[in-house]
Amino acid sequence: MALRKSNPSPLHPVQARQHPRDLLGLQQQLGDPDPRQRRMAARDLGAHPQAALSLGQALAVETDGAVREALFTSLATLASEAAVQSLLPLLRSEDPTLRNGAIEALAAMPQAVAPCVDGLLLDPDPDVRIFTVNLLGELRHASVPGWLVQVLRHEAHVNVVAAALEVLAEVGSHAELPALRAARERFDDDAFIQFAADLAISRIEAA
Repeated sequence: MALRKSNPSPLHPVQARQHPRDLLGLQQQLGDPDPRQRRMAARDLGAHPQAALSLGQALAVETDGAVREALFTSLATLASEAAVQSLLPLLRSEDPTLRNGAIEALAAMPQAVAPCVDGLLLDPDPDVRIFTVNLLGELRHASVPGWLVQVLRHEAHVNVVAAALEVLAEVGSHAELPALRAARERFDDDAFIQFAADLAISRIEAA
């Protein structure tokens, strides 16, 4: 007699949901003690434009890496003004994982981010200005070169200028060469600025 094979038990049982799948239920699920429940809620809230604030608030306290990733992904999917405003405070976070995640998510929504860039480049905190320049290096938007030229012309903090030079070395064109040379002259006593400007100029001229 042939032996009948029993159905093997799944290696990863389906996780039962503890909350309703409507907006309110998913927002409540973001506070569930089980990170698997929180991850499912974070993922599903990407279909609810009204959830941007809740997703941002969850990111501020979430410690599980997989849940954070789902939160960032949903905010990037929403790509709204509310999603941008939920992510911008993370540029001030002491946690580099949160900062980098915010930059990556913001870079995925260039049209929603664009209205905020001028204000970010004038932020009183030079670290925020540096992170904004880092964001510009990832942002696929036609105004990126112009924003970087603005930094070269008006920024006083040498580290912010250095960050802009590094990005322009990757994304700049011949149109930015006058601003690069002017920045080199403006910081003629800083060896690193001289090096970074020369590198950006040489790369652009060779392209």
